[in-house]
Amino acid sequence: MLDEMVYRSEDVAAAERFDYWVELLGRTHAPLELWSDCADDFRFSQRVLELGALTVWSADFAPQVCRRTPKLIRQSDPESYSLSFGVRGTSTGVWRHREAMYKASDVFITSTSLPSEVRSTGIMTSVVEVPKSRLPFPRDIVNRIVGAPMSAQEGMGALLAQFLTGLTADTAPYQRADGPRLGVVLADMVAGLFAHILDAGDSLPPETHKRTLTLRIKAFIQEHLYDPHLTPAAIAAAHHISTSYLHRLFRDEDATVAAWIRHRRLEAARRDLTDPALHATPVHVIATRWGFPRATDFSRAFRTAYGTTPTDHRHQALCRQA
Repeated sequence: MLDEMVYRSEDVAAAERFDYWVELLGRTHAPLELWSDCADDFRFSQRVLELGALTVWSADFAPQVCRRTPKLIRQSDPESYSLSFGVRGTSTGVWRHREAMYKASDVFITSTSLPSEVRSTGIMTSVVEVPKSRLPFPRDIVNRIVGAPMSAQEGMGALLAQFLTGLTADTAPYQRADGPRLGVVLADMVAGLFAHILDAGDSLPPETHKRTLTLRIKAFIQEHLYDPHLTPAAIAAAHHISTSYLHRLFRDEDATVAAWIRHRRLEAARRDLTDPALHATPVHVIATRWGFPRATDFSRAFRTAYGTTPTDHRHQALCRQA
């Protein structure tokens, strides 16, 4: 399991909760001045994942005002960018060069080196903290987009939001050693988003270009697993690259393109087979749903991958759950 910490207001006495929250934000983001009408009994929860040089944290907290002042910046600056993905609630941010309102499903970038004030209603958010040293952009250029609201429902913003949601939903499948690797992937995705916003694709190192494209391709595959015509040629055409280049992108992965598609389909089918809510759904229907139109092909691939038939696997899993 990944390195993970969970903090809740219920862990401390009511009179100490707001100060505790101020301390937590100072550790996970940067030192801040905070005010809240709910300070006498401030309610919050925070979950923190350490991914190598990057930190991901999600939080649910009462209305507040937070301010990053020039004095605090001089005293302590972790030199990082933060990407905040709204899940619930609204916020208003003020910088020297911009004032903007953010709603749920928006993402906005902040810099620990710039003075700011953010007023939030009761809010739920997910945040990525990225050291500036991990991104290949001049800081004065990135400062132009600090505070600008962007959609997390389409394009690069949606891709990053989907990755973040999947990562934070369940950390059990990952080992502690995966943390730094996931941090590298996440840093590349953030770099891709910045490049998209700045229209500075040529500023990305070639290796980051390749990683970002590979991530987009994997997201495309995941969204089209149901399609039995999902082939390397179709994937390459959808991304305006040659099939040979697609295969080169996957040389550094654990499997070929076709093998990666087959593995993701089998994992999705295996998950459905063990879902009690789908116990009455025939095996062949689940197989078709995940891109295996021929039951014999599905059974053969499933047995090769897991050493048992789909029917036996379902029976054993449901018996354990009973």
